[in-house]
Amino acid sequence: MKTRYSLIVLFVVVGMLLAACAPAATPAPTQPPAQQPAPAQPTAAPQPTEAPAVQPTEAPKPTEAPAAVKLTMWTKEGGNQLDLVKAIVADCAKADGSYTVDIVNYDVEKLRENFQTSALAGTGPDLLWTVNDHAGPFTTADLIDPVDNLGIDLSQFVPGALEPVALNGQHWGIPLSYGNNLMLLYNKKLVDHAPADTAELVKMAQDFQAKNPKKVGLAFNETEPFWLVPWLGGFGGKVFADDGKTPTLDTPEMVKALQLVSDFKDKDKIIPQECDYNCADSMFKNGDAAMIINGDWSLGDYTGSGASVTATQNIDLGTAPYPKIAGADYPKPYTAGVYIMFPKGQADDKRAAALKLTQCFLSDPVQLRWLKEQKRLPSVQKLFDDPSIKNDPILAGSAADLLNGTGMPAATEMRCNWDAMKPQLQDVLAGKTKPEDAAKAMQTAADKCVADLK
Repeated sequence: MKTRYSLIVLFVVVGMLLAACAPAATPAPTQPPAQQPAPAQPTAAPQPTEAPAVQPTEAPKPTEAPAAVKLTMWTKEGGNQLDLVKAIVADCAKADGSYTVDIVNYDVEKLRENFQTSALAGTGPDLLWTVNDHAGPFTTADLIDPVDNLGIDLSQFVPGALEPVALNGQHWGIPLSYGNNLMLLYNKKLVDHAPADTAELVKMAQDFQAKNPKKVGLAFNETEPFWLVPWLGGFGGKVFADDGKTPTLDTPEMVKALQLVSDFKDKDKIIPQECDYNCADSMFKNGDAAMIINGDWSLGDYTGSGASVTATQNIDLGTAPYPKIAGADYPKPYTAGVYIMFPKGQADDKRAAALKLTQCFLSDPVQLRWLKEQKRLPSVQKLFDDPSIKNDPILAGSAADLLNGTGMPAATEMRCNWDAMKPQLQDVLAGKTKPEDAAKAMQTAADKCVADLK
């Protein structure tokens, strides 16, 4: 019996193993599947799963435009040039929309003095529109940043335009225009051509005065050494030694330059007895001076859309290089331009806005607008091929004068030279000091100033 039971169990196990290894048979459609036993019930019924609450979707808030960055720019431009600066800045700001600009005007010296004071106090402007010789004192005081790594392509500029702001192996300003050079301007209603040299200059001026006793043949700013330096260069002199920092004012060339301008007044009698910039400018505009030595910045004020009504009525403008010094060379006017400088320590948003504004200043339309309205030669090289320069006799004369020019030194020591030369030049023209004594006094004052800088 036991053996029989064991066989039955064995058969059942073998059958189960065979059934497990064989594929399952597919039941016939009419045959319902075998009913499976109900699964065991859990001891505790699970809680029904709750669907997560659906949060209402909030409508996205409209993105607010960031507030415009407020910039303050100081400029040395005055008169109708200041009006043009304001118009250009307004157009640039409107086109961009991310910044606004307040413009403050100072003359050149006040701008330098006020910036040095305000920057040290942390209240200075965000941008400077100024002259190259401010680079020296501003870098010495560590008040401005170099422009070499600001993302502006420096290769676009006229060769030489960056030289006047080159110091310590870096550049300290972005040129907006190139020139800033003095030249001879003449009124073709009063004299029919430009003199070739100083001998002809004197004769033409004297002939004009003989026919017009209440007028002068030539006017220029007799109070500033900027008008003296070109004559110094024509005699072969320079204000610095080869190191670019040691003053060289007590020289035979300086004596000759001082004697020449003194002769214009006392011997030749072709310039006013006393005359500063405003005096010379007014005389030329009013037709009371046949010729004037003035800079390219004045061209728009004597002709074109920037000219005053008086100038338009009285002047038929001609431009020419300085006349050659009889027995010497052509005078060497300083060349530079107008520059944008960036104060040190600007916030990132201010610096970004200032760079946008500067790029707008360098755009073709703005550069050509200065050219058209103020007769200022551009700083961007490619624009010198523009017909508005090549076909304009006034601009062509200005460009020709650049060929005789020399880059204005940007060294801090140049301030010492200017300050040393100015009072002595005035004393020579006032008849108080002889040129030889003036040159010695210039050197003494400049040397002391440079020593104090150290």
